[in-house]
Amino acid sequence: MNAFKPHSSHWGAFLGRIENGRLEIKPHPDDPHPSPLLGNLAAVADSPVRIRRPAIRRGWLEGKPGHAEKRGADAYVEVGWSEAADLVAKELQRVYGEFGPTAVFGGSYGWSSAGRFHHAQSQVHRFLNLLGGYVRSVNTYSSGAAMVIIPHVLGPYDSFDRKSVTWDAIERSSELIVAFGGMAIKNADVHGGGISNHIVLPKLKGASTRGARFMLVSPLADDFPPEVNAEWLPIVPGTDVAMMLGLAHVLATEGLHDRGFLDRYTVGYDRFEDYLLGRADGVPKTAEWAAAICGIGADTIRELARAMARSKTLITVSHSLQRADHGEQPVWMGIVLAAMLGQIGLDGCGYSYSLGALGNIGKNLLAVPLPTLHQFKNPVPDFIPVARIADMLLNPGAAFHYNGQVLRYPDIRLVYWAGGNPFHHHQDLNRLRRAFRQPETIIVHESAWTSTARQADIVLPATTTLERDDIGAADRDQLMIAMKRLIEPVGEARDDHEIFSEIARRLGKFEAFTENRTSREWLAFLYETTRKALAAGGHDAPDFETFWQKGEIRLPLKPDDGGPARRFRQDPDASPLATPSGKIEIFSQTIANFGYDDCGGHPQWYSPRADTEAAGDESRYPLHLVCNQPHQRLHSQLDYGDFSRSTKIRGREPVRINPADAALRDISDGDIVRLFNGRGSCLAAAVLSEDVRQGVMQLATGAWFEPHDPAADKAMCIHGNPNILTRDLGTSNLAQGCTGQITKVEVERFGGALPPVRIFESMMFPNGENGAGA
Repeated sequence: MNAFKPHSSHWGAFLGRIENGRLEIKPHPDDPHPSPLLGNLAAVADSPVRIRRPAIRRGWLEGKPGHAEKRGADAYVEVGWSEAADLVAKELQRVYGEFGPTAVFGGSYGWSSAGRFHHAQSQVHRFLNLLGGYVRSVNTYSSGAAMVIIPHVLGPYDSFDRKSVTWDAIERSSELIVAFGGMAIKNADVHGGGISNHIVLPKLKGASTRGARFMLVSPLADDFPPEVNAEWLPIVPGTDVAMMLGLAHVLATEGLHDRGFLDRYTVGYDRFEDYLLGRADGVPKTAEWAAAICGIGADTIRELARAMARSKTLITVSHSLQRADHGEQPVWMGIVLAAMLGQIGLDGCGYSYSLGALGNIGKNLLAVPLPTLHQFKNPVPDFIPVARIADMLLNPGAAFHYNGQVLRYPDIRLVYWAGGNPFHHHQDLNRLRRAFRQPETIIVHESAWTSTARQADIVLPATTTLERDDIGAADRDQLMIAMKRLIEPVGEARDDHEIFSEIARRLGKFEAFTENRTSREWLAFLYETTRKALAAGGHDAPDFETFWQKGEIRLPLKPDDGGPARRFRQDPDASPLATPSGKIEIFSQTIANFGYDDCGGHPQWYSPRADTEAAGDESRYPLHLVCNQPHQRLHSQLDYGDFSRSTKIRGREPVRINPADAALRDISDGDIVRLFNGRGSCLAAAVLSEDVRQGVMQLATGAWFEPHDPAADKAMCIHGNPNILTRDLGTSNLAQGCTGQITKVEVERFGGALPPVRIFESMMFPNGENGAGA
């Protein structure tokens, strides 16, 4: 019998082995609440969707005029590794030579592996920097608006609020947790780099048992686990700011706000209060005003505000709220609401952005640094906010606003993508398809025939995490894992480092890229960063070979001392915030000076912008569609895995519909339905549920995009990817973040011949052999 070996993933540490020809996976024995996503891993060993040999799109290979128009609908030709590496090296030489590094976009999204070395984003950026640099993206789809607004209000992102409130503090001290957007356990199942100890559900249950009260403000009842008995306030999607303003109005007019805290720790409250009370615009933001917008009763808003003022209260704002029109506002307004209560810095109280959105947020910080691969310096200043990829490709040279700057989109000739699937993350997929026809060449490293791989000209088969050795470690997680190879590489797949090394050899950059180290030598070299810090701190510091043989080591944590919020509260002069005032900026003169009409100097309510991109009358699409994160996979990763596929209905993604909305449209449970708006349409399987507010549907992201007609300009996704429907519009001129969480649609029973879902079937190449792909 083969022994189990340690490994790790973004959704949990685990043990694996090959037994009777099958990959067997079991959770780490010390994990109190392992993620069911581990059930997707076994499929990587033998799935027909795996890419087994390098493949070149026929139109690009033959250099046919207008060949880019066939991306996504063209045939591929398999070639050997030597030919593939030659083609990539030659094309890189041509583009860098003719157009320079500002013509190259280095795409990656960082979720490809929990390993510290075989991290696709680090590898591709290191490689392109050696060639002269590349156009980069900044921020994330998950948190694009928050990553820009928080530095103006609290200081650098992730340095104040997300390091100040721990789950231990919530369990022991919080009396009232008001969660705008909730804390869905499915989101806490994952964390970039790995998570060995899923504690969110046990800690929430502990707080609930002690008597803490949970308020869920969301259109979805299951955005809190049922074990905590949260009180559900089924808000209209995208109206949280209006409700927060109504709460703030009650606090201000009933004298429940903490003026002492506001005067000492914040700037600009009086300017905000002029707006709140209607002195600035003639519209007091009363509970009645808020109720008419958000759908929560005025009495409920008043009662909640009073309860917040008399309790030890924690306010949380989820990622989901700022993935929408004017997404900066709920993040900022949540901070202001917490400041009015005056409890920021108290144990288990105050404010925390995205608590529960990632599994390690809310844990104590590590006391030692983690291994990190050096990426060299990128000399190219050009960048885009990550959610503006289609804008960049479709509008080279066009000006755009971002965080007080006026920038221009570069003219991209070559896209090099390793790690990530933009045909999952991005919005308005038909528009993205048009955008991906603009570059001269698209090169992709992929382990499987995802929708992004199908849009590429050169597809290089990459190994999955299970096919290589690595070091697993993440911030706030105590275990460093020796991620040992569990299976041999599938087909001719190679790891990203090996792929880039071969291309670098042809470009005369082999020694600079590899530093003459093997992959195993790199692991030992990177491990030294942590080992030296352990030794310097007086902790057990085994050498690399001892760590590798043992399989894991436990890293020390910093104490739970309330973090920077506690220090700021205790002495704001000695521990000022990294803002212009050194305080919480309720009014930001910096932002006001930008002069944006969609993000002013203090948080406020902006009505949703009209959806002018949708064809026809917007009122034709009366339903809100919530496009949230899936519970059965991480983003779109391993959608072909057993657990993810087990949740599909007749091969399609489930869409939840309130029974009242379904009855109006003669839709029954299990029906295949068509969701549509002016941008496109998709098929999904109806699931009737009272856990969805009336007027709202919910369809998770991550189903691999499968167009019914790949050659059609406006294709229908037959698998159920909601981003065929979402709007490709920035949150505001400030952050230009993703607005993909909410869109407006209509739904109907699908009455035509039902097209089969074939995205997970084997790809056939021109030689008639079974290829790697779907």
